[in-house]
Amino acid sequence: MEISMAPLQGFTECGLRNAFASCFGGVSEYYTPFVRLEKGAFRNKDLKDIAPQNNQVSDLVPQIIAADEEEALKLVEYVAGCGYRRLDINMGCPFPLMVRKGRGAGILSHPDRVARVLSVVHRYPEIRFSVKMRLGWDSEQEIFALLDILNGHPLYQVTLHPRLGIQQYKGKCSMDSFAAFYEQCKLPLVYNGDVMSLGDIAALESHFPRLKGVMIGRGLLARPWLASEYQEGSAWPYERRRDAFRQFHQELLSFYTSRIEGGSAQLLGKMSSFWEYLLAVEDRKKLKKIRKSSNLNTYLQAVGDLISSIR
Repeated sequence: MEISMAPLQGFTECGLRNAFASCFGGVSEYYTPFVRLEKGAFRNKDLKDIAPQNNQVSDLVPQIIAADEEEALKLVEYVAGCGYRRLDINMGCPFPLMVRKGRGAGILSHPDRVARVLSVVHRYPEIRFSVKMRLGWDSEQEIFALLDILNGHPLYQVTLHPRLGIQQYKGKCSMDSFAAFYEQCKLPLVYNGDVMSLGDIAALESHFPRLKGVMIGRGLLARPWLASEYQEGSAWPYERRRDAFRQFHQELLSFYTSRIEGGSAQLLGKMSSFWEYLLAVEDRKKLKKIRKSSNLNTYLQAVGDLISSIR
């Protein structure tokens, strides 16, 4: 199956994507955090992140989030103008700020609005569209009410995260509902949610042999060699993991050193934030020391200690 990198707001930005592709690989498609409109205007941060000159990964898929057809058209027009011919529509973001505006998972209980947003697919036949979604906002029945709409559009694929929006990232994924959707969806289907190991991927392959692929977010940051191990069919030796992560961290640090103008405190704040997910399955005490570092020197020492202990 194809392995793609899920978009994580504030984490999987172009600097991380480029460093990941260079040091780990194994990923077929990299998805950007969603591009959105604020008071009718684009955010400069989003535009920089999708700018072709800032991205070196082989297959980048910009993601957009929209509450209605007008927003969607404006976003698609910009992304298409950048030269992209793959685009993903987010209908799964559970964050209250987006949901209150009728975006992300907040649109799933309104089939008429979903249909209007998806109408843009027919206006741009040169673009391959996909949709990333959840089971619903507060009912797993919402996704099944959308099946005819989804099946009626020429979508490249559907990515389903089998949680409700109100769950955010808590609780277990509903695999029974995913299985039911898998049987009824006529479009290529990708699974997303709580994939953390080769065993998790193998279980999905076994239970859902028609899956097009698996989209992984937090799991790829916790075990960044996971996709390549799957593609290569064997686990990486510890030394290879350590060397790759050491280079990855250096490239990430160099990127943000060149971008952040506010000094070492701001750089430390940005780098420390990544450790909410990076190597999250490794030594907890060492991870805590990284997050609690008070200056760049102690941070780098703590990171070095953790890398030396990677298993």
